[in-house]
Amino acid sequence: VQLQASGGGLVQAGGSLRLSCAASGRTFSNYRMGWFRQAPGKEREFVAGILWSGSSTVYADSAKDRFTISRDSAKNTVDLQMNSLKPEDTAVYYCAARTIFEIEYRFWGQGTLVTVSS
Repeated sequence: VQLQASGGGLVQAGGSLRLSCAASGRTFSNYRMGWFRQAPGKEREFVAGILWSGSSTVYADSAKDRFTISRDSAKNTVDLQMNSLKPEDTAVYYCAARTIFEIEYRFWGQGTLVTVSS
């Protein structure tokens, strides 16, 4: 499994960014995809998840009403649309994958840095 995250950058507070995770290497029909983030000096935390089918989305409280996770079947990507960004959203964002039979995410992308300035 290969996961390639992109779309990070520098944005002002209140702005938007769209992250994309390109997935390849196998059929993902029985997979759940997730976005995580790790801020400086903090532990990695879950942000949002979605079944590869595009259903069953779940969000961390910090992401609800501001972030939207979706799957683009044409591009074979899982995207994270982030709106109303706050300085506390600054982190390295990682995409990850696991089968629906597992609890822990097993496959990880390389991370993309999101910096939100105040």
